[in-house]
Amino acid sequence: MKEKIIEIVNVCKSYDEKPVVKNVSLTIYKGEFVTLLGPSGCGKTTTLRMIAGFEQPTSGKVFFNGKDITELPPHKRNVNTVFQKYALFPHLNVFGNIAYGLKLKTIPDGQPFQNRKGQTVQKMRHLTKAEITEKVNRALKMVDLEDYGHRSVNSLSGGQQQRVAIARALVNEPQVLLLDEPLGALDLKMRKDMQIELMQMHKKLGITFVYVTHDQEEALTMSDKIVVMKDGQIQQIGTPTKVYDEPANAFVADFIGESNILSGTMVKDCCVNISGHTFECVDKGFKRNEPIDVIIRPEDIHIVDVADSNCLVEAEVLTCVFKGDHYQVTALTFGDERNELIIHDNVQVAVGDKIGLYIKPFDFHIMHKARLINTLEGEMYDTGVVEFCGGRFPCNSTLDEGTKVKISVDFDDVELTDDEEDGVIGATVISTIYKGSYYQCIVRTDDYYDFFVDTDYEWLINDRVGIKIAPDKILLEEVKDEQKVEV
Repeated sequence: MKEKIIEIVNVCKSYDEKPVVKNVSLTIYKGEFVTLLGPSGCGKTTTLRMIAGFEQPTSGKVFFNGKDITELPPHKRNVNTVFQKYALFPHLNVFGNIAYGLKLKTIPDGQPFQNRKGQTVQKMRHLTKAEITEKVNRALKMVDLEDYGHRSVNSLSGGQQQRVAIARALVNEPQVLLLDEPLGALDLKMRKDMQIELMQMHKKLGITFVYVTHDQEEALTMSDKIVVMKDGQIQQIGTPTKVYDEPANAFVADFIGESNILSGTMVKDCCVNISGHTFECVDKGFKRNEPIDVIIRPEDIHIVDVADSNCLVEAEVLTCVFKGDHYQVTALTFGDERNELIIHDNVQVAVGDKIGLYIKPFDFHIMHKARLINTLEGEMYDTGVVEFCGGRFPCNSTLDEGTKVKISVDFDDVELTDDEEDGVIGATVISTIYKGSYYQCIVRTDDYYDFFVDTDYEWLINDRVGIKIAPDKILLEEVKDEQKVEV
């Protein structure tokens, strides 16, 4: 049975009342290589820093080997951290950098004894010069830098400096090594080489690695377990294969590798409709005619002749690019709604060709939509004006001033403006996913409501936008005092 080493239980972290980590719970087992993966600002580094002790949770607990260490200072935790900026001491050579922590460290000196007051006392001592030398040399050997002890750290390459930083962390013999985007400052080739070295080091040492990155390839290459985070919350936990082949939602599918993400309808068990085409799949348990998202990986779409009996849908080739071991084809399907698909196959086609496409039933990944309509609470500011999210929107309602209301707005009825001042309220784009024929954005208002928006335009993450909604697109329902609005 696997033994737990770190448990994070219902941990939240806020800065100036702004939530950064939201009710995260995670179990890490001894000897695992666990990667916290997500875009910038998702809360992964903050979570790592709470494990290290550099940050205190606003609420929740952190356990190490079953002991509550939530308020334990960093130097008393049996973990060491390697940062993206290695923080090496330029005035010390390689040996001195690695030995620095050992010179401060104290260890038990002899057996505990009772003093005159009857208290049990443990005498402590510093490590001897010989003990420090032995440990540093062993750490240098671990990272293949045996002959570099006398070198200045400024004379080393980026990869060598990274290994010094890792050796400095390992020399204290931690049970857990925390790595915060440690390869981010390296060039592509060196980063790939260091990925292999870290994997080998992990295997050789047998200690627990907790690794933070926004690089999907790093996570898929090195990890035993990936924790995908977005907006301070865990989206999925699983092996690299599980996360890639069976993404939990559209965000995970879009973030991990390339995906075709389409809107569809679950006609019945094992039957999905996409833009007027009905396909066999293997998913069950959805409501009949439930709106869903469909994920199809590019390598799971196969090009066939339009006359082939396996042809499920026809499409027109827009581009065909040779990628070395496959052709990347962009094609536009024919149907009620023409969807753009990315295809990875070894078949070469020409722009304008009409091709057939075949997808195996188990390669359609069906998932519930995160939301079907924007629903929020508000109040009538005046007849014909409703107030919500800090703004006053004209609407077609005769309800009296002060009436509490439930507001519903379809995704494609939210209009985004380039200039924030042109909207009724301002917001920040936090997500953009291409859905084959349109983009679905999530924009966060300044009071933290997330609008889902279907749009023809690709908005960039962190863009500031204005929000407008036509009066006839705002649906209102009076809320009685005893009613509760589901948002």
